[in-house]
Amino acid sequence: MLNLAYRMIGDYEESCDVVQEAFLSAFRSLKSFRKEARFSTWLGSIVLNHSKDHLKKKAVRLRLEEKSLDDPKPAGGNSLNGWSSPEISVLEQMEKRDVERLVQQALEMLDNEQREVLVLRDIHGLSYDEMALMLKLPMGTVRSRLFRARTALKDKLVRVRGAL
Repeated sequence: MLNLAYRMIGDYEESCDVVQEAFLSAFRSLKSFRKEARFSTWLGSIVLNHSKDHLKKKAVRLRLEEKSLDDPKPAGGNSLNGWSSPEISVLEQMEKRDVERLVQQALEMLDNEQREVLVLRDIHGLSYDEMALMLKLPMGTVRSRLFRARTALKDKLVRVRGAL
């Protein structure tokens, strides 16, 4: 769930806060869980909704502070993957972190609808059925959003990589 929030928000600490809020909401709403979907799908939709709400509030705050959402993010940040395996060389770890950073930058450039379908399908491996249930969308809409999102991500990756 933390990875889902992190991929949507792009900031580790904010993602931790959002997941904690989502878990509290899920706990309070546990009696309303109807077992129509897997528990992880239900919990994931709560985390996703909290992440989207957080992003909306953040956008409002940024507009109030007269900052652009397109401004580059400060260097640094935390990684969720933590490639510290002794089998992977330091150079490979650095390359993987660079790729992760580029993908995260490109994901942050996408709109929320595109980001959420990419995160759910390509990062978390949810099926189209699970995605449709979680997002409360028809299957065709999920598939078309995913196609458009992958195309947009490819364009953003080219732009981000070209800016280096």
